[in-house]
Amino acid sequence: MSERRSVAAAVRAVLDAADPTEKVMAARAAARDWRLGRLDFRFDVAMPDRPARPDTPELLPPNRMPKRGRGGSERGRIALIHALAHIEFVAIDLAFDLIGRFGGEFPAAFTDEWMRVGADEAMHFALLDRRLRSLGSHYGALPAHDGLWDAATETAYDAKARLAIVPMVLEARGLDVTPATIERFEAAGDMVTARILTRIVNDEVRHVRAGTAWFESACEAARCVPETTWQDLVRTHFRGAVKPPFNDSARESAGLTRAYYQALAAG
Repeated sequence: MSERRSVAAAVRAVLDAADPTEKVMAARAAARDWRLGRLDFRFDVAMPDRPARPDTPELLPPNRMPKRGRGGSERGRIALIHALAHIEFVAIDLAFDLIGRFGGEFPAAFTDEWMRVGADEAMHFALLDRRLRSLGSHYGALPAHDGLWDAATETAYDAKARLAIVPMVLEARGLDVTPATIERFEAAGDMVTARILTRIVNDEVRHVRAGTAWFESACEAARCVPETTWQDLVRTHFRGAVKPPFNDSARESAGLTRAYYQALAAG
């Protein structure tokens, strides 16, 4: 009788899928197989340094990205939706890499949580890509910036650092900026995209909550103070600024209190 597939092998298949449709399907399959008990809790396959990427979009350094404008015109809205789709596309890989790289350091509930997050990110990408197609475009039609995977590279060997930077800085930033983006689409009469983004930001509260809770669990195991440990990790591993305005209420509901970020807030 052949040995069952491991969690790590299922996760690696997501990271190795370059085609967006194949990546979404691999993400959904991994999450479904884990939920149904079809995967062994084994981490016997190494994760790649970088996930596979499709031929398009062209990936540019952030400082070479064309300006998108304010998003009032249809062209501007398409550019903004494309940028958001790219964030969600990379977020699929970030969620599954977190499982494959660090899942063995945590109880199985950690894999439960991040499989759900990975499935969410795949769904978010699929919604935004479908919206682009309904507007006569598609993911890959415009360039995208290549800085998003830097956080994964920077934190590839430290679970606490990865949790501190990806859900607790990058996804938390989504909580801050997405409400204004929703208002922009509503003002342009694009209620379809506004509803998609509302769904995404509600899911992101759960993602930040998951990151914060597992970060605090890791800190408890290491007998270190979560807030000051987070601040030290952000200073060490995050190249940008933790800057206002903050959506304090959404962050608070995700467990990310001001005690974490107020000391780092760049005015």
